[in-house]
Amino acid sequence: MGIIEFGKNPNGERAKRIKSSPNFRDGQFQNLTDTPQFAENQNLMGIIVEKLFKKFPNLRPTSPIPNVKTDLHQLDLKRDVLIWFGHSSYYLQIDGLRILVDPAFSGNAFPVSNTIKSFKGSNIYSVSDIPNIDYLLITHDHYDHLDYQTLIALKSKVKNVICGLGTGSHLEYWGYDARLIIEKDWGENLEIKKDIQLFVEPARHFSGRGLTRNKTLWVSYVLQTPSMKIYLGGDSGYDSHFAEIGNKHGPFDLVILENGQYNKSWPYIHMTPDQVLKAAKDLKAKQIFPVHSGKFSLSNHPWDEPLKMLTELNKNSNFSLVTPKIGEVVDIADTNQSFEQWWLDVK
Repeated sequence: MGIIEFGKNPNGERAKRIKSSPNFRDGQFQNLTDTPQFAENQNLMGIIVEKLFKKFPNLRPTSPIPNVKTDLHQLDLKRDVLIWFGHSSYYLQIDGLRILVDPAFSGNAFPVSNTIKSFKGSNIYSVSDIPNIDYLLITHDHYDHLDYQTLIALKSKVKNVICGLGTGSHLEYWGYDARLIIEKDWGENLEIKKDIQLFVEPARHFSGRGLTRNKTLWVSYVLQTPSMKIYLGGDSGYDSHFAEIGNKHGPFDLVILENGQYNKSWPYIHMTPDQVLKAAKDLKAKQIFPVHSGKFSLSNHPWDEPLKMLTELNKNSNFSLVTPKIGEVVDIADTNQSFEQWWLDVK
């Protein structure tokens, strides 16, 4: 691991802008409500010791994750589609725009080799498979969302980057043209194409790639087109912001919510499957696309538990679940598209 992969904290004019944000206090960005990183009576050392010495079953599948290798270069740009790459990485094609969210193709969720490797069959896409991108959206700067190797290789294909305040510091440090980087605070928005708005909204999480935390802002997005509203949730624990966003922007045709890597030791920064359903209800959603699973094991739950639990719990909620295989084409206008419970066949 080179030190460059850590990125660079904001300084200069970028730091001045950050200090003027109402969400930046006491030297760091703050969540809307008090958000301890760990549960009461939990600490980082205890969590590390538990991870090293306690056995947790079925953290990784032994057989490959099923996938479909769709040729993105050949997709008709008139089609409104979504392609999932595993974990929280996906490609959106809507109203003629190509949008890429949190791409992570290096096969690792941490820059130290062989520490958090992708599951077999889950890392079938590379930057060469990606067409030129109108907007690269980054939700926050953690390694599984801001992947250095992927972003370096992707640089020449990206026309614009949108991210939270401060996150552009990493990208500029890695050679991205500062003129292409658009950094926004919660509550701000921009028109990314005629009649297409992107709103930057809160999440309940944290940021940081090195020893310092919360120097850059974690965000969610609302994508509003003339025909559709999509919520791009990033990483977030459950909180009142979902209801606030639902009241402000809802109802949503599709919400993309993290469903995985939850743990009793960090209950405030990730959601359990039952909380995903609560968030979807708060957002006034029609369909849920659950992400943050299927590629990496960052917690202690069985790798397939998030999808199994969400599917079972949803029998009492009756949301439409969008659960494609990696690489499978999702027609985001077709609310009747059906998906296999592919995780049931994986050992």
